[in-house]
Amino acid sequence: MNKYLLTPLLLLALLGLGIHNQLSAQEKNFIDQPYLETNVRVDSLVVPDRIYLGIVIKEEDTKGRISVEALENQMAAQLRSLGIDLEKQLTLMDLSSNFRDYFLRKTDVQKTKSYLLLVYDGLSAGKVIKELEGLGISNIQLQRTEYSGMEALKITLRQRAIRKAKQQGEAMLAPLGQTLGKVLYLSDLSTDYTGIQGKAGGVLVRGYAMEAAQEPLDVDFEKIRVEASLNVKFAIQ
Repeated sequence: MNKYLLTPLLLLALLGLGIHNQLSAQEKNFIDQPYLETNVRVDSLVVPDRIYLGIVIKEEDTKGRISVEALENQMAAQLRSLGIDLEKQLTLMDLSSNFRDYFLRKTDVQKTKSYLLLVYDGLSAGKVIKELEGLGISNIQLQRTEYSGMEALKITLRQRAIRKAKQQGEAMLAPLGQTLGKVLYLSDLSTDYTGIQGKAGGVLVRGYAMEAAQEPLDVDFEKIRVEASLNVKFAIQ
């Protein structure tokens, strides 16, 4: 009985030993052969083509003379006149009112509405700021910027990084009279981008439109920096 029970266990042990030896041999072969290791980084600057503006409408800004609903309708009409698709580009973020103060102090309830508006270039953003300020809506903040072709750009940068790694390796080996072989190891260390995001994007843009009341304002937004980093190991021939 013990003989038949030990046989499968022995086979498993031998199999595990074989796998271990194979992996050890592969590692040993990789370490023993001459190779060149290099780290590379490439970057690019792109103009953001998705600009998000935060717009806040408060009844208290008009001292209660104009309701939020009236301001909202005026804003909607003005945005449509600028060619903005409200269904696709305007989102209601928050609706609040001071009911607590109303019950405690018996004051009028004044409402606030917050919106997120998407525009596609700085000139459109400038026009929005200018026209809304004309309506008395000046609480506008830059929330974040994005680049719509980000994923394709990341792939392009990785390809550039690989080519740069090869050129860098060849340049390092040229004085030695040696050449690069195949890639033994390739690691995508990071592909990051730096744009205006989150709290850093809360830049108040109120007031700029007043400097050029007769002309559309072309707001110049900071370009987005995109970086790709790779670690590559080449065999040396």
